[in-house]
Amino acid sequence: MNPLIVADESVDFAIIVLLRESGFEVLAILEDYPSWSDDKVLDLAFRQVAYLITEDKDFGELTFRFQKPSHGILLVRLPQAESEVKAALVLEIIQSDFERLWKKFSVLEPLKLRVRPMNF
Repeated sequence: MNPLIVADESVDFAIIVLLRESGFEVLAILEDYPSWSDDKVLDLAFRQVAYLITEDKDFGELTFRFQKPSHGILLVRLPQAESEVKAALVLEIIQSDFERLWKKFSVLEPLKLRVRPMNF
């Protein structure tokens, strides 16, 4: 069973499309709740027991500094990558490593994936 994924407004739409085409249920903030604050988005993902994907670094502050609860966040930091490449990398990570990413704050960067526990 695939988890529900919340895609923050900052997420490249190619990621949303590829995840959906691959069988994931993706709630896209851009479509359903445009202009929502990061705090509201994080709260929605938590209440929906969903995994959050973002390209916005502010979610790190909400998670670690303010200790807002989450079921896991993937911060995509691939500024030079083309949309299709980003989408393929995110799909690969979600399909191959999802259990390891659940309840963690992860950062996808060129050539590496950092996974950090959230101990609160």
